[in-house]
Amino acid sequence: MGAITAFIAVIILILIPLAGAGAVNLHFLFGVIIPYLAFATFIIGIIYRVVKWGRSPVPFRIPTTAGQQNSLPWIKQNKLDNPSTTLGVIGRMGLEVLVFRSLFRNTSSELYNGSAFAHRWEKWLWIGSLAFHWSFLIVLLRHFRFFATPAPSFLHMIEAFDGFLQIGTPGLFVSGIVLLGAASYLLFRRFYIPQVRYISLTSDFFPLFLIIGIALSGILMRYFIKTDIVSAKELIMGLLTFNPIIPKGIGVIFYIHIFLVSSLFVYFPFSKLVHMAGVFLSPTRNLANNSRMKRHINPWNYPVKVHTYEEYEDDFRAKMKAAGIPVEKE
Repeated sequence: MGAITAFIAVIILILIPLAGAGAVNLHFLFGVIIPYLAFATFIIGIIYRVVKWGRSPVPFRIPTTAGQQNSLPWIKQNKLDNPSTTLGVIGRMGLEVLVFRSLFRNTSSELYNGSAFAHRWEKWLWIGSLAFHWSFLIVLLRHFRFFATPAPSFLHMIEAFDGFLQIGTPGLFVSGIVLLGAASYLLFRRFYIPQVRYISLTSDFFPLFLIIGIALSGILMRYFIKTDIVSAKELIMGLLTFNPIIPKGIGVIFYIHIFLVSSLFVYFPFSKLVHMAGVFLSPTRNLANNSRMKRHINPWNYPVKVHTYEEYEDDFRAKMKAAGIPVEKE
């Protein structure tokens, strides 16, 4: 049911600009106003979530540990799985952010033949997630050429690397195909594996359908339904300089694409996708495990008036003796 709801929601998001920009010609609304509102919502939402996380109290050291800690001199420490220094934390976070090290070591548990219990390495989930995130990043970086004139040299390097196959005209970008394939695999996995399907919600299916829609509309716009790139860049540069204009020659597929991207921007700060920022603020990842090396005092341990046992016995000694309860002082 969650998948059907998410799919219908994305179809509705496609029909809105198809009707608004294609039939009613509300180009200024879909080309200027909605992107501005979406970007403002994205920035404000991310700041709100980060500030909220930053204000959450973390009185104890709670790093996730998966290896030998720094204890005795003759025992080798696992400096990445159980870091005790800032450099170790940086290395651990770098591997987590860039290559998903914890996901690489992920395993699943299954019953075979009704009785045999075994663990299996989830290598395909790691490969699919890595392909999805890296291709998404490359696609995002490639789009920066629409925001700069002339385009920086590193963008030309990325495009040369991305289009190394040199297939077709315009040239095929591998990242777009990999993004579509990886998102489709992650979606298929949620349907195919019963345990994953059971715990999947609408909020799990919706971003996958939405990103697939963005990738498909981008591929259609580049290779099949031609869009005037010069006009598209003129529109985007106008948005960037706060001097928006709606040039002629932009097809409805462009407004569908930018509306889906705007929807992702609005949805991002209030969804699970915001883990992109949250991973850097997770105390289970960004803290060193040095509790035995350094004493950490809870800053919320303010002085309080306590009722000691000696005071308690002084108050109730007679009643305790009458009830047969032993006392320290007669």
